[in-house]
Amino acid sequence: MDRSMLSPRTVLVAVLGVLVYLGLAVLGWGGFAAFFAHPARTALVVITVVLTAAGLFSGGNLSPGEREDRGNRWVLAAFAVLGLLGAYVPAWTDRMGAWTLDGDTVRWLGVVLFALGGVVRLWPVFVLGRRFSGLVAIQPGHTLVTTGIYGVIRHPSYLGLLVGALGWALAFRSAVGVMLALLNLLPLLARIRAEERLLAHQFGAEYQAYRGRTWRLIPGLY
Repeated sequence: MDRSMLSPRTVLVAVLGVLVYLGLAVLGWGGFAAFFAHPARTALVVITVVLTAAGLFSGGNLSPGEREDRGNRWVLAAFAVLGLLGAYVPAWTDRMGAWTLDGDTVRWLGVVLFALGGVVRLWPVFVLGRRFSGLVAIQPGHTLVTTGIYGVIRHPSYLGLLVGALGWALAFRSAVGVMLALLNLLPLLARIRAEERLLAHQFGAEYQAYRGRTWRLIPGLY
């Protein structure tokens, strides 16, 4: 598929997803005027819109491809629930002053991490294009990429997801939001294990060698 050719359905789903996500945050903060009263929250909206628009041209998909681990689909539901909670709860706790971390420095650190996480999340999607699926699946013509960011860590997009979720929580100074962001590790690790089983089966010794010289998620740690 030509990345410049976007289907109306893809655009509609992306727009609705952003509206729901940002709408929950605005609702949590008590309305548009209250939400946009701080430039850090306005920056979050701008970054979200820009990243979403860029993601439309990445070539990523939800195709089951030639072979899929269907038993891992529960992870998508877990991410959806955590995402909806993560959209609303940090904004609400910020407004209510409940379990908050003090200071605008925390807010702007969160904005920076949210933007950085978004870039790290999308970068591998652009690298893989149609080989990147939201499902654990082998795509037609699937090849193993071991250069660039993939020469250091095997799941950079998931690292971006975690950094972005943490950044979003900090932008609202929300300790509860930080805990919700860290809860993403549970489905994320299950997803990583499923992906690595499938890739090891598909690429055999080549993947084993690649796994032996790289980190799963965080260089030097895991």
